[in-house]
Amino acid sequence: MAGNDWINSYLEAILDVGPGLDDAKSSLLLRERGRFSPTRYFVAEVISGFDETDLYRSWVRASATRSPQERNTRLENMCWRIWNLARQKKQLENEEAQRLNKRHLERERGRREATADMSEDLSEGEKGDPVGDVSAHGDSTRGRLPRISSADAMETWANSQKGKKLYIVLISIHGLIRGENMELGRDSDTGGQVKYVVELARALGSMPGVYRVDLLTRQVSSPDVDWSYGEPIEMLTPRNQDDLTDERGESSGSYIIRIPFGPRDKYIPKEHLWPYIPEFVDGALGHIIQMSKALGEQIGGGHAVWPVAIHGHYADAGDSAALLSGSLNVPMLFTGHSLGRDKLEQLLKQGRLSRDEINSTYKIMRRIEAEELALDASEIVITSTRQEIEQQWRLYDGFDPVVERKIRARIRRNVSCYGRFMPRMAIIAPGMEFHHIIPHDIENEPDGNLDHPAPQDPPIWSEIMRFFTNPRKPMILALARPDPKKNITTLVKAFGECRPLRELANLTLIMGNRDGIDEMSSTSASVLLSVIKLIDKYDLYGQVAYPKHHKQYEVPDIYRLAAKTKGVFINPAFIEPFGLTLIEAAAYGLPIVATKNGGPVDIHRVLDNGLLVDPHDQQSISDALLKLVSNKQLWAKCRQNGLKNIHLFSWPEHCKTYLSKIATCKPRYPQWLRNDDAAESSESESPGDSLRDIHDLSLNLKFSLDGEKSGGSGNDNSMESEGNTAERNTKLENAVLSWSKGISKDTRKGGATEKSDQNTNAGKFPPLRRRKRLFVIAVDCDTTKGLLETIKVIFESAEKERAEGSVGFILATSFTISEIHSFLVSSGLSPDDFDAYICNSGSDLYYPSLTSEDRAFVVDLYYHSHIEYRWGGEGLRKTLVRWAASITDKKDEVEEQIVLPSEQLSTDYCYAFKLQKQGKVPPLKELRKLLRIQALRCHVIYCQNGTRMNVIPVLASRSQALRYLYVRWGFELSKMVVFVGECGETDYEGLLGGQHRSVILKGVGSSAISQLHNNRSYPLSDVIALDNPNIAEASDGSNGADIRSLIENAGFLKD
Repeated sequence: MAGNDWINSYLEAILDVGPGLDDAKSSLLLRERGRFSPTRYFVAEVISGFDETDLYRSWVRASATRSPQERNTRLENMCWRIWNLARQKKQLENEEAQRLNKRHLERERGRREATADMSEDLSEGEKGDPVGDVSAHGDSTRGRLPRISSADAMETWANSQKGKKLYIVLISIHGLIRGENMELGRDSDTGGQVKYVVELARALGSMPGVYRVDLLTRQVSSPDVDWSYGEPIEMLTPRNQDDLTDERGESSGSYIIRIPFGPRDKYIPKEHLWPYIPEFVDGALGHIIQMSKALGEQIGGGHAVWPVAIHGHYADAGDSAALLSGSLNVPMLFTGHSLGRDKLEQLLKQGRLSRDEINSTYKIMRRIEAEELALDASEIVITSTRQEIEQQWRLYDGFDPVVERKIRARIRRNVSCYGRFMPRMAIIAPGMEFHHIIPHDIENEPDGNLDHPAPQDPPIWSEIMRFFTNPRKPMILALARPDPKKNITTLVKAFGECRPLRELANLTLIMGNRDGIDEMSSTSASVLLSVIKLIDKYDLYGQVAYPKHHKQYEVPDIYRLAAKTKGVFINPAFIEPFGLTLIEAAAYGLPIVATKNGGPVDIHRVLDNGLLVDPHDQQSISDALLKLVSNKQLWAKCRQNGLKNIHLFSWPEHCKTYLSKIATCKPRYPQWLRNDDAAESSESESPGDSLRDIHDLSLNLKFSLDGEKSGGSGNDNSMESEGNTAERNTKLENAVLSWSKGISKDTRKGGATEKSDQNTNAGKFPPLRRRKRLFVIAVDCDTTKGLLETIKVIFESAEKERAEGSVGFILATSFTISEIHSFLVSSGLSPDDFDAYICNSGSDLYYPSLTSEDRAFVVDLYYHSHIEYRWGGEGLRKTLVRWAASITDKKDEVEEQIVLPSEQLSTDYCYAFKLQKQGKVPPLKELRKLLRIQALRCHVIYCQNGTRMNVIPVLASRSQALRYLYVRWGFELSKMVVFVGECGETDYEGLLGGQHRSVILKGVGSSAISQLHNNRSYPLSDVIALDNPNIAEASDGSNGADIRSLIENAGFLKD
């Protein structure tokens, strides 16, 4: 209840009513005698809730009550309510303390286990690097500012970048985004993040070496919003286009690309966007592929130009960027802006909502899981301040600064990390536009007559000056919304109780816009009322200004007025995540006084233009303000330092640091698109045409029926083993490509016609290339008998198209390829009945062999290279085996192991375990949490009716395998129809969503596996929208004709 001064006024008022509250007999008579029923009031008002908002309304009603007896009773009841509120908050604090202690123990245990393998001691030098201060190449960036310090250095850097032509993709999904006239503050989703991502895209597009920047967001064609948000493409005009045209060289600039997904005619809040994220990913994937091919024609010599990085902003975009990064095998960056775990902690401390209510309102657990996935997939996490790393990101399972330092040290020493990975934290302050800011020459500018503003002065000046008796005095300026966290009341107290400060300066409080106090939120109103009461208490009339209204464009004029009076800007917040207003104030020549908690520390370290204070120390605040206002030499020095160093927060500086971080990422892109092969296959239209015959991949991997163990067991991430593996793979790939090019040349030399060449090549590609539709059978049944029945029904639904060859089929299961082959043989099916087999829950991809009589299948080797990012290999396997050994069921003093490793079912990219007793197995989220704490990145899936657990690469899944087929072979996702059961394995949600069509077969699916879904951290309804037009439901017991009718009526077979 800290900061809610009006609660103290409750207690004061209760004491003021006299002994009536202590006289039990008098109080009892009052209850029984009057018409007012305290019992009914208690039930209706007290039991209904204990939050401060309700209390504040009750206080207003009690204060307005004329009858002393009724007022007495109401205040008595309010006293009980306050006591209940305090008791509830104390209970929540105890629960929170227990939870934090449990988390601390889990983290410590995870650290010990993570470092058990990495047992080599660190030297003192290695221990000294803080989080994020080690680059990918092992050098420390501590103690130096990674920014350009002069115009000459900027020019030198720009010249070194001109040979590059980078393509960068930014993603910011929610809110209303456009390049000009941004509606900031229109709603909670359209705020500072919108402005940041637009300006970042605009600035990056103007940088040397950057060819194109795409900012992907949601297309909104709703009558509730402006038509501009429905435009598919918007070009961002550079702010300083005239100055940078020559420096940029060849550049196509920056664009906002709006991807349609979700309800087409509705603008919905970010909390309701989660079910439609897969649809956005598919649409974005299509755009990136098309743009990469187009850029390849423009600047790549015919080779596709893939994004050098995909950068997600906020949790929803982080989730999308992770899936896109996995689909394209390109590096990912992430910026959280606001983090879910931190918000959850704050909401729980307030005590107004339970954890379930918070999740229902904010979908907070889905958001946290998206942020955890972003940590799993990101190469770099960009933050604004060190406080964000040390106090916010460390709350997550996937990031531990201690383990991070350990891993960085081992990378520098070129030793194995045993499959453990941690994203790099990069601190890059947000950029600002300063080219339009011209600070006044305070020294040579006449004082002017501020008592009577000139007509040319901005109107906001007179609106502020009317509050002051002596407007010539220096102005102490605070610009913050009336929120208890902003600590405005402490500032007013510090000003009111320091007489020398009051004599030397005025105080201006810009606390947002308001029409009436009664129309404000209870929290804001309470802060404003406290300020007014303090002004009255210290008799600050004529010395404090608090105007009701100001426009956004008037903020620069407010800064200029404070600078004109030789004033000071102050940010006294208890904690300030960054402090953008401090940079704005410095740009106009204002010295600063700021909180020492959070981002201002980093800003002050760079600008050196003011003083830091303890926001809880009232005396410290008044002393710092008095020191700057009274010492003109110190004021001038701080002003000069701020103006001299402010360019370090400009957008060019931000982008230079940003691009230098991207340059440290290891380049990744689809491996089959090799530059040395493009010349031979430039006439091909598909992104997969660079490899002439996928069946020839048998040379690179192996023709195998039981391809469970093809080679070594996993890929340890020591540098030596990585190098050997990469060299071996390169030699094998070159051999395959050379052989396939020889075949192509021989065919052309043979004098075959163009048409026969096309037919020959078409026969070499997987049959799915020739299909008009693909039916994907991803039904998770209890038995193989149930799976066979489902397959036959689906075959029957497309019998005509199957005979014509216009519809192909894909089988997507958690089975191994050996199990699939046994199933096909026992069921009387042929391997040729399916065009592809997605095996081991999405970690392996096979095609039927059309050229070998000895082997039935051929594995897609490039799919393995596509999904192996951050695969833990042997280090992960050892950890899983240790965990499995610890899961036992004690019965009659005998411990029975219920999770058993299965070598026979495991492959290089799938570690399989048999589960003996489903009810005794820990929830999936607990194992995922355990592995993340130990810096192991993977995707854990409970499957086979709860009898098996598959652990596969973090960005692998059955749904991701379908996206790979699109990227690899060019088969559009919108032409796929995915059949699933009513429930399924724990990767089930990924199959219900996206541009592909989905058919839910009622009455079909694993029965026991549905119980495992209850163990997820968020309900399935948070991520699946059953009203999606791409989803149709088939009734229980549907036959082939019924399904045929269903998909025809749903339009799934229309071209």
